[in-house]
Amino acid sequence: MTPEEVGERLVAVLAADNADTGDVVAGVTGGGPGHERAVVDVPVARWWAAVGAARDPGALGCDFFDWLSAVDELDEGFTVVAHLWSSRRRHGLLLRTRVPRETPVVESIVDLFPGAAWHERETYEMFGIAFARHPDLRPLLLPPGFEGNPLRKEFVLAARVAKAWPGAKEPGESEAGVAKRAPMRPPGVPDPNEWGPLKGKVPPPETPARRAPGDRPARPAPGERPARPASGDRPARPAPGDRPARSIDHPASPGTPGDPKAGAAPPPVETGPEAAPPPPETGPSAATQPESTRPDTTPPERDGD
Repeated sequence: MTPEEVGERLVAVLAADNADTGDVVAGVTGGGPGHERAVVDVPVARWWAAVGAARDPGALGCDFFDWLSAVDELDEGFTVVAHLWSSRRRHGLLLRTRVPRETPVVESIVDLFPGAAWHERETYEMFGIAFARHPDLRPLLLPPGFEGNPLRKEFVLAARVAKAWPGAKEPGESEAGVAKRAPMRPPGVPDPNEWGPLKGKVPPPETPARRAPGDRPARPAPGERPARPASGDRPARPAPGDRPARSIDHPASPGTPGDPKAGAAPPPVETGPEAAPPPPETGPSAATQPESTRPDTTPPERDGD
């Protein structure tokens, strides 16, 4: 069955028991194909009957209880939500009902799904919603003597007032710094200067002081500003023929004091015909000449030897 068919089937079953089904609304959750669920909103007086109809094998066959919780809707009360699943037909159902904030009471479904006992106990202590006919509606997670319901939106998170929450410091901020904007507080965390042990002791965040209009330097009047030189008053650039010629006969050595271009690379060395290196020998060397053609290097004989 598709999620649309599941919702329509439950509405038809409830209509068979009570002709007035105008207060029963069926819909479909988001999530895309394969993740959609049928959603049916019922009045609080028909909460137990709707869960029983969804559990009936002849109707929807939702034989598996998944979870139960609530949502704080502020002035509109609380929304009790239960998710059921059919292990044989492989479809899910999300049941919702709205209870008033002044008298948050809804009928327990422990007799239909015994596994809902712990879920109803947790919802009772976290939201303050009572479940009629529950066999053992006592706290489950909170210590004895705890006052208040932590998951209600008006519940004050006192621990975050006494100790800064992890996101109180913005990324890149350090302990010693200039004035910064006040950090954002999460829901349920009041202003430490208005509630808690530091009430009236926390100074407001510093804001950088702005200069008064009289402290700023006055801008000069248009007549007092220095005038720019006209184009005719600027010195003319020398023509290319009037520029002094550079001497290359005796170039100054790099680093010479008084040389405006001290440290510059020396000019290239002239390569005229006089400074050209001798051409390499092209004839055979003495080591490679035959003995018949080698010059006679024997010293001449002296008289009397």
